Amino acid sequence: MTSEIELTFLRAALDEARKCIPTPTAFCVGCVITAALPGQSPVILATGFSRELEGNTHAEANALTKLSQMSSDEISSLMSAPSPLSIDQLALDVYTTMEPCSVRTSGLSPCCDALISAKITRCLIGVAEPDDFVTCEGAQKLVDAGIKVIWLKGEEDECLRVARTGHSTV
Repeated sequence: MTSEIELTFLRAALDEARKCIPTPTAFCVGCVITAALPGQSPVILATGFSRELEGNTHAEANALTKLSQMSSDEISSLMSAPSPLSIDQLALDVYTTMEPCSVRTSGLSPCCDALISAKITRCLIGVAEPDDFVTCEGAQKLVDAGIKVIWLKGEEDECLRVARTGHSTV
């Protein structure tokens, strides 16, 4: 069952997805990366959306890029931690409006590979990637790498509607 806090972070990812410049050849996806210290509520550390950064970038890769550029002092401040924290000390959760890609037609590295490299703990997904462009196996690749994948319930239709913004309806 999807919790209210999980829906809150998924809706924040949807807000990110709505920032995308639509294109008929790609999805509009949003991503939020959170972490929590023991006994504390999770906080958003980084966000991203498709094509936000230069280079035909995807939401998850953009959020990870922004997170990797944060100093330990910035992370500690967001986490209300008494001493400096590095990304490596945190269990990271990734909320994404659509299943992380496992194939890129552009030849760039797939998002699921970036999430695996970042050693995220959990990936919470709003909707599976439809076969509009490629067959996606991102969730399975994450599971195979030991990452817990959670399919969130309640916003599937909205995630897919936003993802397909700018696509022709036949």
